[in-house]
Amino acid sequence: MSATRFRVLPRNTQPHAASINWNQRFDKLFTIALFTIPGFSIFLTFLLIPITLTARYSLYEWKGFGDLTSENYAGLGNYQRLYEHDVFHQAVEHTFIIMGLSLLIQLPLALGLALLVGRGELPGRRFFRTLLFIPYVFSEVITALIWQYVYHPRNGLANYTFEKIIPGFESIPWLGEREYVLYAIFAVLTWKFFGFHMLLYMAGLQSIPKDLEEAARIDGAGEWNVLRFVTLPLMGSTIRLTVFLSILGSFQQFVIVNVMTNGGPFYASEVMGTYLYKFGIQRFNLGYGSAIAVVLFFTTLIFSILYQRFVMRAEQEIAR
Repeated sequence: MSATRFRVLPRNTQPHAASINWNQRFDKLFTIALFTIPGFSIFLTFLLIPITLTARYSLYEWKGFGDLTSENYAGLGNYQRLYEHDVFHQAVEHTFIIMGLSLLIQLPLALGLALLVGRGELPGRRFFRTLLFIPYVFSEVITALIWQYVYHPRNGLANYTFEKIIPGFESIPWLGEREYVLYAIFAVLTWKFFGFHMLLYMAGLQSIPKDLEEAARIDGAGEWNVLRFVTLPLMGSTIRLTVFLSILGSFQQFVIVNVMTNGGPFYASEVMGTYLYKFGIQRFNLGYGSAIAVVLFFTTLIFSILYQRFVMRAEQEIAR
């Protein structure tokens, strides 16, 4: 019986390997889509589409009813009207005043209190931390209502306190006088939000190794020099973050101002948020209101991009 020789050919594994690679790619793409599509759908539905529609509405004299037609097309007319409106100029000016006061008063106050209750030797620091943070927990409507009673011209706590401290002090209608109302509202904003910034500063303080401060003291540095040359530079990222949030928050102020004064008296406390609500929504000038919203959106967007580009990124490059 003769033996039959068989030639065993090498198995071609290339098609099978290609199939495995394709399945792996498909699984990877499917996983990415599974986690990306829901978030992107929300982003598209509640951000991109409304922004696009708002930009379109801003080109029309539209009351919110009916179709957008060539008859009510205004082009850049709403933006020109906005540029020429004196009340809008006042609203922008008041917004920047609040922003400047926040950077000069609110943030340094929050930083000082964070150093006091976070690193100082103050007895009962936990109690004071809780006490100082409580105003931030209140809603803005409740905060505005509380301070309306504080600023009451006859029975308010503010006038009562000044009458007891200053002999012959006459009651001031804090929310009814043009020269006082904006600063009175800023005091409310400071009371409401400084606890949030204080909490951020306390978190930044906890990230600083105490050994560095102790080493500086051993080398003969006083407390002021330790704060100036060690503590504050190491808190730079936190300080820049609070500056960023404070500036954006100044552009977004609406509830407290609207509840307390509605922008009055005589537009003395008008800010960009209340201006949009009053001249755009309440009067059903939704085309004009959309133009205000577009200006506000691009103002904050451009600031955010520039701040991230030249401040936050520079900090990251230094850290590298």
